[in-house]
Amino acid sequence: MTDFDSIVREDASTASLVDVGERIAHATRYSREDIARFALLTQDRNPVHHDREAARSAGLADVIASGQHTSALMSGLAATHFSRRDDGVPREMLCLNFNFAYKAPIFAGHEVVLEWRVASTEWNESLGGVIAQLEGTAAVADVPAVIARGTVLVRRAAR
Repeated sequence: MTDFDSIVREDASTASLVDVGERIAHATRYSREDIARFALLTQDRNPVHHDREAARSAGLADVIASGQHTSALMSGLAATHFSRRDDGVPREMLCLNFNFAYKAPIFAGHEVVLEWRVASTEWNESLGGVIAQLEGTAAVADVPAVIARGTVLVRRAAR
């Protein structure tokens, strides 16, 4: 074992699994093809996700992403972050609850910033990990199109 290995192990053993105020963000754009493909994969055949003219007839400027499209990306963002090992702390994450409210449509081609913030944490002895309360948004031009709340369990994983 090198000195570096012992330092990494010491840091990993004392590092926090989750911190209040911790933020995760990712920017993306949905193409019309992405929107239609995701909707079809999830059995959502609502024409506003597939047909520009149908979307316009519904009073929309263009096709819109389904709510579950953004919800899935936000869920995946949280799962990836809270099960990461890149900082030397091996974690495992379980989703306990996510709730999403859809406030505005997300149109093809617009940049969407997906973000989670850790609002609170509490150690749970019986589950052997940290219960973290998350607050999230999916925003277009700094305006929330989706707001979310989540509860996750984060535990130290075996190496």
